[in-house]
Amino acid sequence: MAIGERIHFFRNLRGMTQKHLGMLIGFPERSADVRLAQYESGTRTPKADLTAALAQALDVAPQALSVPDIDSEIGLMHTLFALEDIYGLHVDKLDGEVCIRLDRNRGTTYLSMLECFSAWQEQSAKLAAGEISKEDYDQWRYCYPKYDATQIWAKVPSQELSDVLIEHFKDKLKDE
Repeated sequence: MAIGERIHFFRNLRGMTQKHLGMLIGFPERSADVRLAQYESGTRTPKADLTAALAQALDVAPQALSVPDIDSEIGLMHTLFALEDIYGLHVDKLDGEVCIRLDRNRGTTYLSMLECFSAWQEQSAKLAAGEISKEDYDQWRYCYPKYDATQIWAKVPSQELSDVLIEHFKDKLKDE
């Protein structure tokens, strides 16, 4: 999730308007909402000092806004927190061990992530059982979903294209 999406997420979580947040971090009232919209849409990227000001105004760590650096433990933790927000991952205990699980209450997100995780677990189990080599496992992971035979992957048309097609064929559908 890009920094603009994270700003948008936390701003909405805090119940703030773009104008209000922009003014909190020092933008003039007349342009505060425009500036925040630019950051949230990704047309502009805030520098470190502005990211720190946004984080303070939103009452979050700057790492919660930035694209996390997964090469550090803190960056990895913020990546996992973002995955919790987006996909409903939860930290839990199972048989005395800490684990990450999916939230069943997430509906279609849960179902699609369950398919992905199940495919991953299947390949991991094959590796552990000696049915595939480490090289085969790595090939599967690094080219995912190319070699995932458990699901059918298809490109979905954009909403814009879908709307155009529906509008174009609307009259023909009425005739049937």
